Amino acid sequence: MNTASQEALKKELIETGKKLYERRLVVARSGNLSCRVQDETIFITATGTSLGNLCDGDIITVDLSAPLNPEEQRLTSEFGVHSRIYRNFKNVAAVIHCHPPMTNAYFAVSPQLKTLTLESKIFLGDIQVVEQDTPSITRPELVIEALKSNNLAVIRNHGVVAMADSFTNAFHLIETLEEAVKTVCVARLFKKDILDTIDKALKEEFRQESPAFPMFSPEHIQGIVDLVNSDEFIAAKGKELDLTLQLAVKLDGTDKAYRFNFEKGRIASVERDAQAPFVISAPSAAWEQVFSGKLDPFVAVTQGKMKLTGQLGQLSRWYVPFSRLFELFKQVPFK
Repeated sequence: MNTASQEALKKELIETGKKLYERRLVVARSGNLSCRVQDETIFITATGTSLGNLCDGDIITVDLSAPLNPEEQRLTSEFGVHSRIYRNFKNVAAVIHCHPPMTNAYFAVSPQLKTLTLESKIFLGDIQVVEQDTPSITRPELVIEALKSNNLAVIRNHGVVAMADSFTNAFHLIETLEEAVKTVCVARLFKKDILDTIDKALKEEFRQESPAFPMFSPEHIQGIVDLVNSDEFIAAKGKELDLTLQLAVKLDGTDKAYRFNFEKGRIASVERDAQAPFVISAPSAAWEQVFSGKLDPFVAVTQGKMKLTGQLGQLSRWYVPFSRLFELFKQVPFK
């Protein structure tokens, strides 16, 4: 990256700090930012800096491939989290760690987010919460594990960590979470018990004893088809919303692909190819998260963990039946 590009990157980092401060997502000298300059080189804000008033001198350049300089006293205590993110997620270009007040307050008393809007469900999904009992993040490996299923993680009693391909997208995740928490708090003022039943329909269990099949094997896929075609909720919504389309799933790096031919909510047939207007593809690690129920494919697509051929906006017409379909994925044991 040439000098001009590096200066532009520093400017974007500084502007992101100002936005976080103006939106009151950080205060005083809390939080830190970093971005990838080259494969093994990052910019990161120094310890004790105010994100709302950053200058070039507050930004440190670190070579991740070189031994850490023990005399670098300005390096933030959260460097371990930042460095591990860049080493574990090669497509990540920016990381934001901040302390949103509403989000911190909510997760201090609640174990998980109650998403009340469809936008929150699609863009946020299931937020993992990492337990912590120290002022700074001392177990970064737990944060890395949480980020495998979502580009945003909450560190209880501390703050959040967001990663993305740009500062803008990482900022939007944090901003969306803070707004979702505010919505939940306001909803509770109007109807206290709504938080106990909001996701009931999508969390019903349909577990049954069955053998575990190799992931993406014909038997594994057929098990999913059988569950979908016997589900009354999908059948009813499929007819109501005319769920008739072709959707394919593909395992990256292999020739394994399956095309589901939907007719009014029922999977009428399955073909062994990806010749469909909508194709969801991902590597094995992402599909394991999906089939385990830890990763929502809608969220995975918006966060870049899975790729979608076709328009997500068109698929969102059938968001409700597809959400149930993805919920049923985890009911079929795999190995």
